Amino acid sequence: MIDSSSNDSSSGQPVEQQFPSVSDPTSADVPGAGSDLYTDLFGVDPNAGASPYDAPLPPLHQERPDELVAAPRTPANLAETGLTLSHICDLILKQLFLQGNLLGIHIARQARLPFQIMEEGLRFLKSEKCIEVSSGDLIGPASYRFKLTELGRRRAHDAFEQCRYVGPAPVSLEAYVEQCRRQTVTGTTCSPDALMTAFGDLIIRPDLLDELGPAVCSGKSIFVYGPPGNGKTMVAKGLGSFLNSYGGEIYVPYAIDAENSIITVFDPTIHQATDDADQIGKQATDLDLANLNDSAVDLRWRRVRRPVVITGGELTLEMLDLRYNKASNFYNAPLHIKANSGVFLIDDFGRQIVSPRDLLNRWILPLEERIDFLTLVTGKKFSVPFEQLIIFSTNLDPRELVDEAFLRRIRHKINIGPPARELYTEIFQLCCRQQEIPFSPSCVDYLYSTYYDQGKSPRSSDPRDLLEIVRSICRFRNQQVLLTPDLLAEASHRFFCQL
Repeated sequence: MIDSSSNDSSSGQPVEQQFPSVSDPTSADVPGAGSDLYTDLFGVDPNAGASPYDAPLPPLHQERPDELVAAPRTPANLAETGLTLSHICDLILKQLFLQGNLLGIHIARQARLPFQIMEEGLRFLKSEKCIEVSSGDLIGPASYRFKLTELGRRRAHDAFEQCRYVGPAPVSLEAYVEQCRRQTVTGTTCSPDALMTAFGDLIIRPDLLDELGPAVCSGKSIFVYGPPGNGKTMVAKGLGSFLNSYGGEIYVPYAIDAENSIITVFDPTIHQATDDADQIGKQATDLDLANLNDSAVDLRWRRVRRPVVITGGELTLEMLDLRYNKASNFYNAPLHIKANSGVFLIDDFGRQIVSPRDLLNRWILPLEERIDFLTLVTGKKFSVPFEQLIIFSTNLDPRELVDEAFLRRIRHKINIGPPARELYTEIFQLCCRQQEIPFSPSCVDYLYSTYYDQGKSPRSSDPRDLLEIVRSICRFRNQQVLLTPDLLAEASHRFFCQL
């Protein structure tokens, strides 16, 4: 997966991308809340008796045995959100500006915060004559419909000038740092059986898993090198698949607030969510702070599998910096930040547009200190965690790419060389099965006697490529696909010809 600027309907959006319209809730949509605040605020007693919605709700999800990461908990008050009252008010103003009027329950739903926290902003805006109540029911204070006054529209316009982000409330930078420390790759359990299962579809040399396993357990950087065509990229992707499938689940925020700037992090093209977005939106309005339990998850975070971010020759230094949208006045996190708690694979290392030396200099501090520094357009810098398994994969000579200082910071160097004849035969048999072509041992004998024993190095990708040529020849001649000596000789002559 590579970076994309696309967002789902719950991600932060500029003013031009409005939220879908919402309908009036049924009684099951509206949680109960204290009426004293609304009696004082609006002069209306919304509910004289106990609400049937005061009963505690079940947690959003049950903890699974393999889920080792502690989930961020729902904030019990405004201070615990890490935001200021000004942040909450700006979100409310922008929501109302986009949609004209909203029920209190939907304001909380879009912010992913309990209504009891959002009502602090509503109370303040009401006292400032920025909002007013246009209608309301008696089933609870969250059922009141709010709209902007003329002063509120001017305030909302000013808020959009500062930042056009509209979506789930961001989490604080401190909360993001703390959560990243809880879900580091270093703490991932890696057993030989699980690793073997993840690599079950690959044919690799027997001792390779003994090298890969400790590398995963350490959570440190890995340098995979060797001649082309021997499966370096597949091995690196296999590590990503292992962490994605067996590394448990982590939590990624929709956005973070750093130095009064919004940075979006959750990316549906990279982060494979394991929770239900619709259920999250519903539960965001159902949370009752009076009845919260320890299993209530902060819904400003998405539960995802450990991400795998793959980039190749297109990687530039600019892709490792914050991406600032001048029109919307907020940022998109760079690739390696979206890969936190997962895998960041730099494939074809040394073939990027940027020089290897410049790219390596960019990584020296993060590899050593496990932190990185990002810079805002104002010039202000702040640190973020660099908690990921970073894999460099190259088919170039490592001695021509990196110096000793950099190699010292890469803990694990794994050479993926040409396959032995026995391994090559297994790969050839597997490729024949995959392409439904009968296998003949004489084919391997021919290739070794004609090419590999004459000085040409075998590659793990050769069987696949040769069989594809054989299949193309047979399709062109409209004949049955069989691996005859003549067809193999013709295909190998085309494939191994000297240019």
